[in-house]
Amino acid sequence: MQRNPDCSNHDSQSTLTSKFFMDQVGEVVVTLKPDVLSWNSTESTSNDSSSCLGILYASKTDTFINISEVYAVEFTDWGFLHETAGCLSGHLSKMYRFRVHGVQMSKSQPSLLTPVVYTFGHDNRQTCKTWVNQLNTLLGMLTDRPNSLLVFVNPRSGKGNGRQIWENVAPLFSQAEIKTKVIVTEHAGHAFDAMSSITNKELASYDGVVAVGGDGLFNEILNGVLLSRHKAPYPPVTPDHGQTVDTHNAIVDQPLPSGEDESPLLSSSLDESSQVPNIFKFLQNLDTNQDPEISFPNDRFRFGLIPSGSTDAIVICTTGARDPVTSALQIITGKRIRLDIAQIVTWKTSQISKHEPRVRYTASFAGYGFYGNVIKESEKYRWMGPKRYDYAGTKVFLKHRSYKAEVAFTKVEPEKTNMQTNRKRLTTCWGLPKDPKRVPCRSKCHVCNANQSMDPQQESKLVTDRGRFLSIGAAVISCRNEKAPDGLVADAHLSDGFLHLILIKDCPRAFYLWHLTQLARKGGNPLNFDFLEHYKTTTFTFTSFGEESVWNVDGEVLLAHKLSAQVFRGLVNVFASGPET
Repeated sequence: MQRNPDCSNHDSQSTLTSKFFMDQVGEVVVTLKPDVLSWNSTESTSNDSSSCLGILYASKTDTFINISEVYAVEFTDWGFLHETAGCLSGHLSKMYRFRVHGVQMSKSQPSLLTPVVYTFGHDNRQTCKTWVNQLNTLLGMLTDRPNSLLVFVNPRSGKGNGRQIWENVAPLFSQAEIKTKVIVTEHAGHAFDAMSSITNKELASYDGVVAVGGDGLFNEILNGVLLSRHKAPYPPVTPDHGQTVDTHNAIVDQPLPSGEDESPLLSSSLDESSQVPNIFKFLQNLDTNQDPEISFPNDRFRFGLIPSGSTDAIVICTTGARDPVTSALQIITGKRIRLDIAQIVTWKTSQISKHEPRVRYTASFAGYGFYGNVIKESEKYRWMGPKRYDYAGTKVFLKHRSYKAEVAFTKVEPEKTNMQTNRKRLTTCWGLPKDPKRVPCRSKCHVCNANQSMDPQQESKLVTDRGRFLSIGAAVISCRNEKAPDGLVADAHLSDGFLHLILIKDCPRAFYLWHLTQLARKGGNPLNFDFLEHYKTTTFTFTSFGEESVWNVDGEVLLAHKLSAQVFRGLVNVFASGPET
């Protein structure tokens, strides 16, 4: 093919340079390298960026875009350089055009992303086609981007706008030529049932699964995927009096929660006939026609979340913004971070029930007492929408009920060299420093990216605490949301391998209100109280005595008289990059 005189290579075949007319800028010299598309104006222009229908267009200050920030390139053939009605820039000459769709960080909100489009025009069709082909070749080399996604949309989550939110962001996926199979959930537990019954062969045909909803929908999908595919022994449990429980050789094929639990997510169980002995499963796997195995951790498969829920704590913690477009763009451009997941095993749902393990996974939080009572009470007022949590929380707070229980956990000690310094700053109830230097989780976090093994200078010991508790909380992440801007634990990390155990002993109602007030204030310190103990741990057990409350696991009610939990560092990958500074 004869080279077009307007299109030239320099230094190597990977560098391309041409003159174009650029919308909103004028005549420019454009250079394409393997990692960046850049341009320099040949005219003196004074215009700044413009916007039409919510999409940003090029500005004088923009001179390049990284290829990693480009998600689509399209050839638009012959026409006006800028043909959107009401947005004409004064350049009315017709020409051949192509558009580069990219991602731009908001200047006012660091974690917010917005789509940006750069339009280039030329009087030679082949020049435009050559650039489009070369750009698409470079995009095709970005192997971390998804090609096919399974999408669940909850039309009733949050304010009931899940379907509309997906319709708003779906064109971005179409532009990026990402195939999406969309399932609109019809009832609670729909996504869980679909993911627990999907074959591994079909699951492997997708690069990930995306929830358009809240934390509850994400939790359904997470459990549907992991319950039958994550192979690990159960966490330890405190045995009943005179009873020994062996958890080191626990059954790998974990039964789904069922029976007495009220959550629709927990209403399914495996039929007894499906509990195939391991030797028979081994023989079955010898058959090449059998469903291939998918296990976790899994570096290829990722989970995504586009927010439309009531709190959206998971998406705020992983992207830094409660914004559907930001989440969609991070999914499209193939962002990836690891996320800790806690495995929670209910051994007995009540004092009189039999000893039988039932498994749940959570990506954010599990809480007992006040936390569980609020979520249980709120179920009566679903018609109120998100406001039901405020109303239920007020009712539960006024009752101010505490519960007798025992919590045993592995306490991670501070580094030996800092023990004497830290001891002076410990609360009177032993926990972590009252005013520790917070190191919040951020994009490219050095804590999350540190070596997977525990620091050799850190030691752990078993601690048992029995008493009356207003609440017991286990936070996997900081749990930031609009009502708790810094989260319950401001310095919790996404992938450091620790749970934050928060024990709040019985105290006067005014003191507990003070704690809740600090939690709702940005820059507050909700953990700085003598009636509150805060520990970093990898595993804990719980047993209730006498009158019992319920557990709140990612917004779902869980009955548990005896429970144990453990955290798996970076068990899953999510389409996110972490919050910016």
